[in-house]
Amino acid sequence: MKDIEIFTGPGCTHCEQAKSLLRKHNLDYLERDVSAPGIIDEFRERLPRSKALPQIFADGKHLGSLEDLQIRLKKEV
Repeated sequence: MKDIEIFTGPGCTHCEQAKSLLRKHNLDYLERDVSAPGIIDEFRERLPRSKALPQIFADGKHLGSLEDLQIRLKKEV
C-alpha cells in the first residue's frame, strides 16, 4: 500500500488505532481531519453515505474502516 489517506475526527479512538497500526507497519499516510475547514465537504463528496470514521483510502481507492485496514494488513504480512 502506498499513497494512504485517512479521514479522521477529533477524539475518535478508532482513528487513533488506525493511525497507530499504520505507523506500526511503517506506512506513511496523509491525515484528513474532518474538523478542519473544507475537509468535511470533501469527505461527504467522496463518501456521501458514510458517517463512520476513520475512512481510509489507499492508492486512490476506498479501503474502508479500521476493521478493513486490519484485515488488509494481515493479508500482506
